[in-house]
Amino acid sequence: MNRPRSSGPHDAGFAEPWQAEALALSIALQESSLLSPAEWSNTLGEEIEKARATGDPADGTTYYKHVVAALERLVAEKGLLTTAAIDQRRHDWEEAYRHTPHGRPVVLATPTDRAPIYKIRTSNLALNRTGFRNVDPRHS
Repeated sequence: MNRPRSSGPHDAGFAEPWQAEALALSIALQESSLLSPAEWSNTLGEEIEKARATGDPADGTTYYKHVVAALERLVAEKGLLTTAAIDQRRHDWEEAYRHTPHGRPVVLATPTDRAPIYKIRTSNLALNRTGFRNVDPRHS
């Protein structure tokens, strides 16, 4: 018998790799002293409450969307990335996704004419679409 998979924040596994990477990035930002645990907790809580006020279910199924929203908000507020850079990267990812044949991995090229995405060395993660990807530290 197959058990339904929990997608709540306390699940031992993650439905998608980006979910673990998003949480890892929040930890890396805290370990790098770029934000405090209280800032992270408060911002994540505010994003969850804002979503619930607009009808988001309180069942954990959208938890990682709130994690990403909190990360995007904090990196913009702290000047680590501009909202324009975040929006541009999301757009780039959506375009790459639309042009990727079914069954193939989506490859998001890093444009050479743009400033590099902010990298957190302790986690080797960088922002991409609505998630995060590993970054080779040799290219920092």
